[in-house]
Amino acid sequence: MIELNTIQTWTREQWEQSKKDLPLSVFYLYTPMCGTCAVASKMMEVISVMKPELPIGKANLNYIEDLAVDYEIESVPCLLIQKEGYVREKIYAFQSIPHLLEKMGLT
Repeated sequence: MIELNTIQTWTREQWEQSKKDLPLSVFYLYTPMCGTCAVASKMMEVISVMKPELPIGKANLNYIEDLAVDYEIESVPCLLIQKEGYVREKIYAFQSIPHLLEKMGLT
């Protein structure tokens, strides 16, 4: 059986460091009471198993509200995709796993 829950919880500082150090990383933002986030979380877990080399962080947006303001996060779930130090995509509609992989440039 595949073990899920492999995505690390990141602080804002870890996210910012990943932007400096890594050519590609993603930051998944959610809140615990969000039903759509529960579905998105499962999708992100599958991606983490499919692409174990991809640095994926997650955070409960309730605990890093300043990030929501600075990055103009409009709702959750939200996926920030950074490439070469810049946020290239901000995804709110987690349509499918293939769609997310395409947005990440991993197809």
